[in-house]
Parts: sequence; C-alpha cells; structure tokens
Amino acid sequence: MSSSKKVLIVDDEAPIREMIAVALEMAGYECMEAESANQAHALIVDNKPDMVLLDWMMPGTNGIDFARRLRKDEMTSDIPIIMLTAKGEEDSKIKGLEAGVDDYITKPFSPRELVARLKAVLRRTTPKGIEEPVTVDALTLDPISHRVTSENRPVDLGPTEFRLLQFFMTHQDRAYSRSQLLDMVWGGNVYVEERTVDVHIRRLRKALGERHDYLVQTVRGTGYRFSSKVA
Repeated sequence: MSSSKKVLIVDDEAPIREMIAVALEMAGYECMEAESANQAHALIVDNKPDMVLLDWMMPGTNGIDFARRLRKDEMTSDIPIIMLTAKGEEDSKIKGLEAGVDDYITKPFSPRELVARLKAVLRRTTPKGIEEPVTVDALTLDPISHRVTSENRPVDLGPTEFRLLQFFMTHQDRAYSRSQLLDMVWGGNVYVEERTVDVHIRRLRKALGERHDYLVQTVRGTGYRFSSKVA
C-alpha cells in the first residue's frame, strides 16, 4: 500500500525532519520536507501529498493555524494530517482535533509508532476509488488495474478522463468549478485554459455512453457535479 504514498513532513528543525524521513522511506513512503507553513502550502498545491505530518510549534504560522487553513480550502480539505508536538496535555490534543487533525503524536515517539499511526490514518481516510474499486449504478472504476467497466463491459478512457472520473467518483454529489477541477485533477502547477475541462468532460460523457453519461452533470453558473441523482 505504502509504496506510492507521498508524505509531507513540516517541521522547522531539520534533524527531526531527517529522522522522520529516514523512518518513512525505510517503510516504503516517498517523503517531501518543508520548514514552514508557507513552504508546505506550495508543496501541497504542486504535489498533492497523501499525508501531512505537521509540527505544532513553528515560527510564523503554527501547526494549528495551518491545519485550519488546509481544512477550510476545498482543494486541501481531505488531506489527512497527523500533528507532531511536545504538548501532551489533554486540552492541547482537543485543540488539535478541533482544528481538523486526524491524529496526534507526542514527542518523543518511536519510528515504529509513527509508521503504525500513519498507516492507520491512511486506512481510515482513504475513500473507495483510490485503493479499492468504487461502483455507482453498475459503473465500476478499479484503481489497481486502471480499468473502468459499465455493466461489466470495458469503458475505454484516456488518462485524463480516467483521472477526472476517479476524482468525480471519490467526490460525489458536490459541484466543482472548472478552476477547482483544474487544480484537483490536472494539478496546481499545470497551466491550461478552463475550457480544457469542457473538452475532457465531453470526451468522458461520450465514453460513458447513454447508460452512464447522466452521472456527469452540468451545474449552471458553477461547473460540474457527479451524482447518481437526476439533476
């Protein structure tokens, strides 16, 4: 499971980042490092990590405020966060959980404990369609085999249409603007026009055919939504 997972380590102390990175890389994770909230945010937008390990006490924006910022932004609201801190008091833990943190590890901690906690949070927060097949009205996307089937018949999708469908099937019943879809499917560091989204939506609907094209719905004045409920 862990080989393709990217973890962002946010801590202003380089030796701590290095110690954590060594432990996680030995466990098969890919690591990125940031020494501040601003640096971390840029890495998150460009690289979309699967997990953020976030130190509470940092100069400038502290971990709690940064966690709140991530949770308020639709583009980053689903990223799991584990808070790393020397603060062990109950009220501090409550503050972290109220800010949207998924778990809380008090320093000092062992690398084995960190890896175990990280795996547990990823299991808990990974929606179907990312590591397990997801099915909506006989349309199935299997991320492991990279196949899509409609009533057990294969659906031929290009790589962008597959990513678009995977995003939609893991974020159902919510309307997204074209700019949000560009950020979340193409990535924040890719510069393409918003009408590109319309082109790929049209291709996706055509590939899904009459049986399932209704799932990709146009939301007037906003963008698009994926839903099995008829608009």
